[in-house]
Amino acid sequence: MSEPAPNSLSLNEAVSNASEEEGSAALPMDLGTFLRMAIAQGISDIHLRVGVPPILRKDGDMLQTKMPPLSEAAIQQFAKSIIPENVLPRMKNRTDFDFSFMLDSSCRFRVNLFYEMGHLGLVMRLITLKIPTLDELGHPPVVSRFADLHKGLVLVTGPTGSGKSTTLAALLNTINRTQNKHIITLEDPVEYVYQSDKCVVTQRQLGLDTDTFPNGVKYALRQDPDVILIGEMRDRETIMSALNAAETGHLVFSTLHTTDSVQTINRIINAFEPYERDSIRNQLAGVLQGTVSQRLVKKAEGRGRVAVSEIMVISPAIRDYILRDEMGEIYELLKSAEFEGARSLNNSLYWCFRNNIITPEEAMAASENPTELQQMLRGAFHGTSSY
Repeated sequence: MSEPAPNSLSLNEAVSNASEEEGSAALPMDLGTFLRMAIAQGISDIHLRVGVPPILRKDGDMLQTKMPPLSEAAIQQFAKSIIPENVLPRMKNRTDFDFSFMLDSSCRFRVNLFYEMGHLGLVMRLITLKIPTLDELGHPPVVSRFADLHKGLVLVTGPTGSGKSTTLAALLNTINRTQNKHIITLEDPVEYVYQSDKCVVTQRQLGLDTDTFPNGVKYALRQDPDVILIGEMRDRETIMSALNAAETGHLVFSTLHTTDSVQTINRIINAFEPYERDSIRNQLAGVLQGTVSQRLVKKAEGRGRVAVSEIMVISPAIRDYILRDEMGEIYELLKSAEFEGARSLNNSLYWCFRNNIITPEEAMAASENPTELQQMLRGAFHGTSSY
């Protein structure tokens, strides 16, 4: 929990102090009109801060608007108009807070309220109501196979804003549409909302329906689940609860802020004390089924962005490398050959380039090994390389 910033009110107090008179200092257009305009223009994020006009993010780029600078009163009134009543009590003594809200039946937003130099601000992430399919996101067929698993751990990783939540939503909705199971999600906050189809879907929000991820997983195991989504493996307790749930015969999905499969494995193991790591390594090798380490890359001709991923499907060889702590061998395996649909990030970037989805410049900018990718691209330009 964040401590209140010096000389600043808690978020609860700041929003509660927004009076009706301050409504005149709100955004220079109706709130709903402003948000719908952003949606129509393909905006992914909205930044509202004191003393500057609203700032928008589109296709990864920050865009200044020509609207007037916002006052503290405007932002307070804005926040007051979107915070659900049942959330207000939980904001007491907080200076950072996450929640989500629905705009009519148009879409949802994930919102973070925060303080900057003692002034209230917020960032809003657009979440569409329609959950896209894996095909629509541009994922190869191998990713959909993770939805057919019956147990184990599948991780979707990448930096903030790389589309991890959307990929997980697409995976869960694939299960929801095709299988008869019980899915439990633990989220902070709830983002995509699922309509139970063939599955029964139970969505629980931290702070509202359960207090922590580890406790949420503990009690979820008593609620007859088949599939459990843990919004983020942010600490060792949550990691341990995810491993235990996967080990007891459940299919567990979660996220980490890591850039590739090897870093993901190392992050999990290194979250524990040295004397615990051999045991955790053995447990992870036994339950891990695969990783999707993705980032969003601009499409050619400015047509939005596409998810490009390193995909690791766990094979007996990879399990053995994890057990022996030979992480470098996994890199070489992903680079040298594809097996069971796995692919390196560079192979994915190269494939997108060859299919005219992205430019070579964007491919190089997204690569973790640009020297290797440059050699692949040179081969393509000379007609000597294939995918």
